[in-house]
Amino acid sequence: MLLSGYDPVMYSRMLTGITLGFHIIFATIGVGVPLMIALAEWIGIRRNDEHYLLMARRWARGFVITVAVGVVTGTAIGLQLSLLWPSFMKVAGQSIAIPLFLETFAFFFEAIFLGIYLYTWDRFKSKMTHFWLLIPVVIGSSASAFFITTVNAFQNAPAGITLKDGKITEISPFGAMLSPAMPTKVSHVLITAYLTCAFVLAAISAWSLLRGRNHVYYKKALKLTMVAASVFLLSSAIIGDLSGKYLANYQPEKLAAMEWHFETSTQAPLVLGGILTEDNQIKYGIKIPYALSILAHGLPNAEVTGLNDLPADEAPPLFIHYLFDIKMGFVALMVLIAAAFLFILWRKRSLAYSNKWLLRGIILAAPLAMLTIEHGWIFSEVGRQPWILHGIMRTSEGATVSDHVDIMLVLFVLLYIVLGITSVRVLMKMFKNNKAEDEMAARGIEGGGKQ
Repeated sequence: MLLSGYDPVMYSRMLTGITLGFHIIFATIGVGVPLMIALAEWIGIRRNDEHYLLMARRWARGFVITVAVGVVTGTAIGLQLSLLWPSFMKVAGQSIAIPLFLETFAFFFEAIFLGIYLYTWDRFKSKMTHFWLLIPVVIGSSASAFFITTVNAFQNAPAGITLKDGKITEISPFGAMLSPAMPTKVSHVLITAYLTCAFVLAAISAWSLLRGRNHVYYKKALKLTMVAASVFLLSSAIIGDLSGKYLANYQPEKLAAMEWHFETSTQAPLVLGGILTEDNQIKYGIKIPYALSILAHGLPNAEVTGLNDLPADEAPPLFIHYLFDIKMGFVALMVLIAAAFLFILWRKRSLAYSNKWLLRGIILAAPLAMLTIEHGWIFSEVGRQPWILHGIMRTSEGATVSDHVDIMLVLFVLLYIVLGITSVRVLMKMFKNNKAEDEMAARGIEGGGKQ
């Protein structure tokens, strides 16, 4: 044992959490960027605009690097499920075997067509032929996220199984995939991945414009990505509302802990901020009347179950309230930035590409979007505690009892540091030494066209 106070459950949770936190960065990019590449190439073909086609080329190059790192970290997660959570896999492994297999199949499907897509630029008479090769990549990346998220949905709302004397006796693998948590979980993961990647690509263009590279390529890229981000923001708001209603019906303890709602009541307010005292009183919080009842059941007079009416030993940690508030604060900033861009673009187009404060805001939105993803996953996983399989198996029961998990933790952290630094350096060098305007000049692409 490397670290003092050895607790295999704690270190298993730490290692799994760090792996997921690192992997989700590359997984998010892996899901969202293919869709943005497809949008750019499709617009370029429809408008016969080489700028958009160059966007697709350049984004695809960077995408390959993130896919490589995502494969490594994704493999680590698969290994850790078996090594760190053997009791959980023994109970739930048969139920989630199909989505785990299909997730791998979806990745193979994506990888095969990605290789063909990358090496067949300018090889076909019809540009649409090349575009159609990208569609399996988009489908495969999103399908991969779909299948792996159904596993997480099963953990939150187990379905397709029959329990007898605390043991699973009958299993319906496809029923397990269609758990009540699946629709909101999957749609939320996909939309937020698309949203985050739109902001990340927008930030790259905004950074170039802010540094005086006032080329039409960056203006077109900024407009495409920010309009896409605005659409995805609206979609995520709708899905977020549906997620609240799911929690009210299937995980009321998580919703109650999230909002520090202790007494079952109607016309329940939604609490923003605040400090919780030892006697469960909320100080300095902002209460929005009726909002929690509306979020939970769609009606201002609806009754929302409080924590005091739920088993105390099944309540999640109350600090998830802060996680949710931070997440929603990030979302509010992103909405403000996207709305400002659209308004300025509508009122005075040129100002949308030259206003330094707006460009700085767009650059800020990229890390905010990724932090929102991270906070969302932490909120989701911590908010499910004390369960690894909701209502069936507690986290402490699913973890390994083996020694040396602390050594694995240190080794994997070092691996992630090396992977993170290496991927950032490779991406920066790849594009720093190959600017878009230089590449356009080399290809004989002029700087005009509709923005």
